[in-house]
Amino acid sequence: MCRLLGYAADGTDMSLVDVLGDAAVEDFRGLSEIHHDGWGCALPADDEPAGDDPRAVGTGADHAGGRVYRNTVEARHDPIFTQLSRQACRGALWHLRLASSHLPVIVENQQPFHAHGLSFIHNGDISDDRGRNIVEHADDVIGRKDFLATGGRSDSALFFGVMLAYVRSGAPLDSAVSQAIGRLRAICPKSSYNCMIQSPQSTVVVQASGRVDVPPRICEIYEDYGREGQAHDYRTVRYREVRDGRGALHAVVAASSGFDQPEGDGWRELGNDHMLVMSNRDATYEVRPL
Repeated sequence: MCRLLGYAADGTDMSLVDVLGDAAVEDFRGLSEIHHDGWGCALPADDEPAGDDPRAVGTGADHAGGRVYRNTVEARHDPIFTQLSRQACRGALWHLRLASSHLPVIVENQQPFHAHGLSFIHNGDISDDRGRNIVEHADDVIGRKDFLATGGRSDSALFFGVMLAYVRSGAPLDSAVSQAIGRLRAICPKSSYNCMIQSPQSTVVVQASGRVDVPPRICEIYEDYGREGQAHDYRTVRYREVRDGRGALHAVVAASSGFDQPEGDGWRELGNDHMLVMSNRDATYEVRPL
């Protein structure tokens, strides 16, 4: 149960602050008061290899000129957040974690997960109608090699592993995402599959929730922090274009709810069971159904 943020730029390196502005970045960071089970980000690199070892990615680890940073400390108390929010790159993924189904708060379960040139973040608790988290019967869903390749032990890691299996079989990234969601929905149809996955070339953002209502647990948690007004659109994902003073498109950013995303500033809601596919080369994008 997490907050997600990702962007793709037009080839001109841009930092998170460049894309959102200082105030919105601090509002997003402030959500770690609630989503306090750690955070992470992934900043891609042009020379990302196809076969890097994801198990080498840990707190502050570099990968082929890019960076994946993960920490179990909440973002608002980690000074590295400020440093990385000002690091320019042509795209990035950012994740604030609230652990689901009592899964352990360990670095291995922190996101983004990174494997084979892909970085991945997810918001959702993938459980069946009996309340069993999908990791309890992982062997029925995914081969052990694909699960281990993610470096994680959570339902989100399993979700990523299923995508990796489809990519390994030759599916394009957007198709691999759709197929993975379809496969897991056959087992856990009411779960949330909101996610973002990024390669050196593109970023795919998905809103795919099996329920439209907000989980009671989420409402209660937000109320405990006096933020109940931010829980009503918990499952929503929005996106907007980032243009310069002459109207040229420089980037597209997408994010979970939780910080101010006014329609007047160009934020648009990504419909349920839809994906946003963005280029990390020229910031062109399209919205399509799963």
